[in-house]
Amino acid sequence: MPRIMRKYSQIILLLALGLTVVGCGGGSSLGPVTEAEQKAIVDASMASPRLQPGEKIRVTVYGEASLSGDFQIDPSGFISLPLAGTIKAAGLTQGELEQALAKKFRNEYLKNPKVTVTIAEFKPFYIIGEIEKPGAYAYTSGLNVLSAIAIAGGTTYRASKSSIMIQHPGESGLREYPLNASVPILPGDIIRIPQRYF
Repeated sequence: MPRIMRKYSQIILLLALGLTVVGCGGGSSLGPVTEAEQKAIVDASMASPRLQPGEKIRVTVYGEASLSGDFQIDPSGFISLPLAGTIKAAGLTQGELEQALAKKFRNEYLKNPKVTVTIAEFKPFYIIGEIEKPGAYAYTSGLNVLSAIAIAGGTTYRASKSSIMIQHPGESGLREYPLNASVPILPGDIIRIPQRYF
């Protein structure tokens, strides 16, 4: 009889431990962000943004209207342009893509092409959790946590007043940030407003 009771106790302990791990969210959260990591995010928001799949860019080749236009970066990170063909765009800055396109046009067709690249439409940011209007919203330059919350109609009464969870493109999970205007939002960010604990 004691052996059976010991076996049941072990099973109950394992079940309780499993429920605790599940309740903590498993691997979906990478934990709070450090000051150095937050500074890197702020620096990235001020630097020339890296192009991402899903964004629409405007390519202008001076004097060549037939080569200019708006192009969508496909899910694999490429764009297809007349004469230049298919070229990798995701991960490059606008300046780097301008140089790559100028080189491609020079090799194929033009003597001294002047190419400019601008972002016509950023990848949207997504906001979920304790927010009045969860969903995808158009990204605008200079967006921060508080302005993103305002765009989505504000938080619910159950929302945390001190922290927010953000997953930046390329990260494997959500990170915890302080809920203040110094935290920038980047194109493609996923924001989760956590519930506060009373």
